[in-house]
Amino acid sequence: MSNGDIRDGYIRVLDGKIAEIGKRDGALCPAPGERVILARDGLIMPGLIEAHCHMGITEEKKGMEGDDCNETVDPVTPWLRAVDAVNTMDAAFDDAVRAGITSAMIGPGSSNVVGGQFAFLKTRGRRVDDLVVKAPAAMKVAFGENPKVNYSGQGKSPSTRMAIAGLLREELTKAMAYRDRKKKAAESGEGFEEDFRLECWMPVLEREIPLKAHVHRVDDIFTAVRIAKEFNLKMTLDHCSEGHLIAEELAAEGFPAIVGPDLASRSKIEVQNMAFKTVGVLNQAGVITAITTDHPVSLIQSLPLCAGLAVKSGLALEEGYKAITIHPALICGVADRVGSLEVGKDADIAVFTGNPMEVFTRTLYTIIDGEIAYEADKAEKAV
Repeated sequence: MSNGDIRDGYIRVLDGKIAEIGKRDGALCPAPGERVILARDGLIMPGLIEAHCHMGITEEKKGMEGDDCNETVDPVTPWLRAVDAVNTMDAAFDDAVRAGITSAMIGPGSSNVVGGQFAFLKTRGRRVDDLVVKAPAAMKVAFGENPKVNYSGQGKSPSTRMAIAGLLREELTKAMAYRDRKKKAAESGEGFEEDFRLECWMPVLEREIPLKAHVHRVDDIFTAVRIAKEFNLKMTLDHCSEGHLIAEELAAEGFPAIVGPDLASRSKIEVQNMAFKTVGVLNQAGVITAITTDHPVSLIQSLPLCAGLAVKSGLALEEGYKAITIHPALICGVADRVGSLEVGKDADIAVFTGNPMEVFTRTLYTIIDGEIAYEADKAEKAV
């Protein structure tokens, strides 16, 4: 890493927050009751962040009983909330913690044109309400193959890309009309009955949270951009598998990209140009980029290795670190709390034996909100 590095440094944690960071001169003097963790020769980093996954919603090895990712009977379901479906007992949460991943953006899948609301969560805890950093954190929308395949088989729209775009425009137009009626009622003092199915669009229309657009192909990417600009919305380009083919255009548009899962097979037509080089090409063009495993498409614990493969394919090393720390924090709208080691931020810290993007690197400690969530020595003795 570069300018922000501190050799022989220390971090002090108080009440779940980073209280002090500095270069160690001589012995530390711990306060009464304060635990000291010595990480000599270790690499201390912000906790890693997964910017797009379905952990706890699509549970591992549970089949239909553990799959709550897609409500595949209605193509427009914006009122669905990730927090109502996340099972924190899913083994993926423990795998994430062991890999130094301290937080993740979790939400519904891409079978629907509008899938519902994502939540940004910490990765340790039993009660999902206690894990929430931001909810809702984004509104999931999907373009391309997935909605087409799901609904054409049911004999109803959308069965074409035109219908996907049309349904999304129709829903956004309804939401804008609802917002205008609500504002007029508030100004005039008239009574107004809230509509549960449209109220969830208000933070999107007010640009408080982004559309989270599932896009792989060039044409789908540009359709998402077109609609976001028509309605003046914030948006993230998730997967963005052909982004390297239009990198300069996307940089000019200014929407960030969450790239991946590249550690997976090219299992459908729209990912035929998927490659680890995509994130590096986009990043070099000036697009803010993060990396995703899209768990369980790729396993959550492979996140730092995916970053390493992106570096191997041209992404600068420093940008590889950023793609799994501060960039996803910025893209997910939570950089005031996580993504970097700064005084006042959440004490989410990962300690590794070396660069986590290298396959032989081990996690020594994972700390979430100032509490040790994983300690290698204890875990290995328990086996």
